[in-house]
Amino acid sequence: MPENIAIKLENIHKSYYLANGEEIPVLKGINLEIKKGEFVAIMGESGGGKTTLLNVIGCLHPLSQGKYFLDGENIGEVKDDFTLAFIRNKKMGFVFQQFNLFSRFSALKNVALPALYAGVPAEERESKARALLKSVGMDKRVNYKPTELSGGQQQRVAICRALINDPEVILADEPTGALDSKSGLEVMDIFTNFKKQGRTVVMVTHTAEVAKYADRIIYLHDGQVLSDNYKLKSSY
Repeated sequence: MPENIAIKLENIHKSYYLANGEEIPVLKGINLEIKKGEFVAIMGESGGGKTTLLNVIGCLHPLSQGKYFLDGENIGEVKDDFTLAFIRNKKMGFVFQQFNLFSRFSALKNVALPALYAGVPAEERESKARALLKSVGMDKRVNYKPTELSGGQQQRVAICRALINDPEVILADEPTGALDSKSGLEVMDIFTNFKKQGRTVVMVTHTAEVAKYADRIIYLHDGQVLSDNYKLKSSY
């Protein structure tokens, strides 16, 4: 596999099963390559498989069929939950629409938490968390709790948390969905800077205004890739 490929999916299928055993296929043969340092947006109609695909890439949901290579390693074959958790914590950073911050923790502690799980010494993880918060203009609010922050500020904290372990890949699921337009644009500027730093960003969005920041748009329809170089309509 070429060294510049961060993610490679081969014939990926993912199904869920109802209590009566009925199979609900969601992903139906996804073939995809994402380069290192590429900013990719995943679009498509509701129910088309966008979030499921992101969860598969993030090792949150096991494959039903196919092969998944992350930085050349076939992690689609990994079934051990501990190993998958290690891969997620070390190689990936997650940003969600709902910020998923711990309300009783300060911004600083929320950002530092994944580094704690990774075994990083306290002084080092706090120093790194402070530096990350400063990089997104949050250095004056490191001791604020989530309830004392605006939505845009909370999302910045969540982004810093995703970066604390220097992940190779940033996965974002509707990262601007809960934000006003101004805060959303500020968050997208942060993601653009990730790309400039050489990080790989994979983002699910339903909004063309957000997707236009990406290098490439993948459009899913009914669990399949309708286009892996989708062009937005000129009206956007």
